[in-house]
Formats: sequence, structure tokens, C-alpha cells
Amino acid sequence: MAARAAGLLSRLSMCTQRSQVLRPIHRRLSCPGTVTADARGEQQSSGSAETGSEDRTPKKRFSEVQKERREQAQRTILILCPNKISEKKFLKYLSQHGPINNHFFFESFGLYAVVEFCQKESVASLQNLTRTPSMGTEAAIPFRSRFFNLKLKNSSNETSEQSCIPCCNQSPPSSKKLFELLCDAESIDDQLNTLLKELQLTEENTKLRYLTCSLIEDIAAAYFPDCAVRPFGSSVNSFGKLGCDLDMFLDLDEIGKFNAHKTSGNFLMEFQVKNVPSERIATQKILSVIGECLDNFGPGCVGVQKILNARCPLVRFSHQASGFQCDLTTNNRIALKSSELLYIYGALDSRVRALVFSIRCWARAHSLTSSIPGAWITNFSLTMMVIFFLQRRSPPILPTLDYLKTLADAEDKCIIEGHNCTFICDLNRIKPSQNTETLELLLKEFFEYFGNFAFNKNSINIRQGREQNKPEPSPLHIQNPFETSLNISKNVSQSQLQKFVDLARESAWILHQEDKDHPSPASNQPWGLAALLLPSVAKRVSHDKKKRKKPASERIKNLLESIKSSPENSTNTNGKRTVSTQA
Repeated sequence: MAARAAGLLSRLSMCTQRSQVLRPIHRRLSCPGTVTADARGEQQSSGSAETGSEDRTPKKRFSEVQKERREQAQRTILILCPNKISEKKFLKYLSQHGPINNHFFFESFGLYAVVEFCQKESVASLQNLTRTPSMGTEAAIPFRSRFFNLKLKNSSNETSEQSCIPCCNQSPPSSKKLFELLCDAESIDDQLNTLLKELQLTEENTKLRYLTCSLIEDIAAAYFPDCAVRPFGSSVNSFGKLGCDLDMFLDLDEIGKFNAHKTSGNFLMEFQVKNVPSERIATQKILSVIGECLDNFGPGCVGVQKILNARCPLVRFSHQASGFQCDLTTNNRIALKSSELLYIYGALDSRVRALVFSIRCWARAHSLTSSIPGAWITNFSLTMMVIFFLQRRSPPILPTLDYLKTLADAEDKCIIEGHNCTFICDLNRIKPSQNTETLELLLKEFFEYFGNFAFNKNSINIRQGREQNKPEPSPLHIQNPFETSLNISKNVSQSQLQKFVDLARESAWILHQEDKDHPSPASNQPWGLAALLLPSVAKRVSHDKKKRKKPASERIKNLLESIKSSPENSTNTNGKRTVSTQA
């Protein structure tokens, strides 16, 4: 073991020197470490309320982005187009109703166009000239939506002018394509940024998500005229992946706010309403009716399921045109606040999203996460772990939630169902971190940090940014940032947690063992992040466990510890640190 570690150290040292000559920009390493009592004071520098003298482009608040996107969606329409169509004539026809801001085409169950007008009045103009189709022996339900079906009166005239219409991709790249892109990257930093670029939601996909919510809002407005259907979760928090589900909630609070401004004088006017025993029953009744409407009247809404007895009642359905699997809840304002918090963390530092996407991709490649509910770690839990890890760096890359709360002013105050959800909403008042560690280093140290984390006794808490004693015996405890009595990872089993730890240690070992200068593309050897996504890594862990008495994770842990304690690794001939495995 000692000889193996010594050999690894010599290779690491040689590769470090070689990489500094060949690619100094990509290989710049900073000395890592956990946040000590002295370094904790540096939290102030990563979250100062003062703007500072940095020349930074102003960043929009989460609420501003939501408002702009919603207004954009309200003047947008969705059209099922014939396969043979002239784009020029198509746009000219629609322009009769008003100027078009932008448009794009995509393929789902047919060819679809998303067209955004400059004014909402253009949508009404188009609706007024649109007819309800005659269905022959079947009967059509006359519902005026913003989802249209365009037909050609004479298809033969269009055929000669038909050109290939470029369609926006709404799906992530294949595993093979992604693997090739990662192997062709220049560095591990480049790999993580490439993966982010390929998997993140595109502008077109984001617009389609807000449009889908707006179309569902049109249906719900038949019963609740001043309601809003808002997307939350991965669709809006900046961590969404192409192909992810669309979570939305029916916001009925706007109705009360609207009516509050209508009262004046000594009289108070209230609506006559139905009363039910509890808010949960009210939620179930509302969702039951909305579910029936979607099933019977909602164009493109199929496979509607009313899951009303869940802890959070919901209606699940597929929106066939957009291809989204949708979950609709009501008044889920804490979830929207959580989305805003993640949006802020993702916007504070460009490394955050790149690291989260890579860890999630790694976890999915090894079946640590699943689209099926069960004992697996969720993407939300992984995101919390990455945020916590970045709070533990020295200096911190991300501020704690408690510190963001201290920066908040009166307009940021937010209490939801008795839970304090207050934090600063203005990104421009949060000073960026002074930490300059590379993504390559952060990826290595993430695996090592959680490969050696004391899950048996400690809890992860992004509110305070430090480990705490677990308040319950669950294998993995990650405190809900707002509903602090809840454990967001309570579903995770001991075997799944152990699998995560084993793979984290194995991945840390692979990255430390690997030569800094990756194999040439001609060698077809996967390297860096690409090597970590190979399924053989997980199989090797399982295989080694069966063949050896000592688990692979323990052998890797011991080897990493020996590397840490080795004097060759701590300093070079000039007394400067070259490689670190501290977490």
C-alpha cells in the first residue's frame, strides 16, 4: 500500500509540474480547506451587503424574472402546424394580428410553433377569427384556448415553397454524444462547463415551460379568474435539466390581494363562499375540480391522475404538445421560495451550477438517483450537499442562509405558514466570493469530503453552513432550509447512502490517480469527468467487495489518508503546496 501511494504521489507531482507548463490557466490550483473558526469570519467578505466597486452587470431579482416570463407567456400562442409549411407565409399570416416579437419551432407529436406577439391584443384578435373544428360523427368541446391547430386550405400550393424549418431541440444529448464531448474537452474545468452547456434548459425550453403554465392558468381561471399558475422547482431555479418535469402550483393568494385593494370607507364587503373543515380538504376539492377540467376540457392534457391523498395533494398529467410531465399543486409558496433561494445561489458564482450538474449527472450514471420514488438520494438533496460543501470552503464560495437573512431589509421579510423564509432578494447587494479554486479541484474535494463525512452522527445544514448533530436516526439527514424540523432526505436508506459513500471515495481515488495530462483523443481513453461516468466504476466497487475482506471504500480511504500525511504531498522543494486532498 505504501509503495502504491508513493508511486501515485510521484505521478501526481510530475503531472502537476507538467500541467503548469502546458496549461497554466486550466491547472491553477488554490489551497483548499474547511472553514475554521478564524476563516469563518471571512463569511462576511462573501456576503457583504455593500455593492463594492466591482464593475458587474446588474442581476435581475427572481421575482422580476418570474414577472417578465409570465407576461411574455400571456402574449404567446402554441400552434400545431402541418408538416409542409412555408415559414415566411406562416409569419406573414400571423402578422395580420400584430407584430411578432419572436418565434421558434419544435417537434413533439408533430411540428409545433411557439409565437410571441408584442401585445396581448394580438392573441385576442387571432382568437376572434379562429373557428371551432367540425368533427363529423364526434362532438368538439368549444374551448377558446391559446393552443391552435393550423391547416392548409390547399397543400399542393405550399409544397413547392416548402423549405426545411429548423427546430429547436427540447431533449438532452444522447449519452454517447455527451461522452464524446467530454473526452474532447481541454481540461476537467472545460468538461464540467461543457456538460452544463449541453444539459441546462435552453431559452426556448424555458419559454415553453412558462407558456404551458399559462395555458393551464387559462383553464383554472374559469373557476378562479384572478389566479396564477406559477412554475417552481427545477424549471425556474437555474438547475433544471432538459427533459425534467414541470412542477407548477395554482396560486390563489393573488385573489385575496386583489380584493383587499377594493375595500374603502366603513364597509367591508366579502364574497359568499363555501366553507370546509380544513385547508387540506379545500386543496383536495380545488385540485379535484381542476383535474376534471384538465381531463375533459384541456387541449393536449392526457393521462390525468388526481393524487389527492399524498402529503402534498397534486394533479399529475402529461402535456402532450410540449412533452412535459406536469405536477400541479396549490399554494405551495414555500417551494417557490426554495426555488428563489437556489436561483440566488446559482447566480452568485458560475462554478455552482457547473458542479451541481456534474454531480447530478455522476449520480444518475451510477443509479444513485432515480425518476421513480424510493430510497434513492434526490437531486434536491444532492444540490443541498453541493451548496453545503461550497459554504465550507476557505474562503467560502457561497454564504450561509442565515447570513443572507442578516442582509435582508423590510421588503425581503417573508413568513410562510409560520416559517421564517426571509433572505436578501437583491443579488446586486451580495458581494462575490474571493475564492478562486478551480472546478477540477472542487470536484475532487467534493468526493473526498463526502467520502469521509460522518453521516452516522452529523447533519447537513445550509442555514448555518456547518455540521450539526443529527436530531433523528435517519441514515442521511439534510435539514430543510425553511421547514427546519423536516429532513429532506428521510427517504434515503442506509444501503443507498453507503453506495454513495463508496462511489464518492472511488471517484476521488480515480481523479487523484489519473495523470494531469489526459490521454490524447486518438487513444480513445476516457479521462476526468468522462471516466467517472463509466458504469464500470460502480461495478468495480461491488466486485471488489465480494473478492476482498476489506471494502474498496476503506482501502481508498486509507490510501487517501496516507497521501494526506505524506510529506512529499504537503510541500515541494520550495516549501509550497502542490497537491492537496483536504476537504
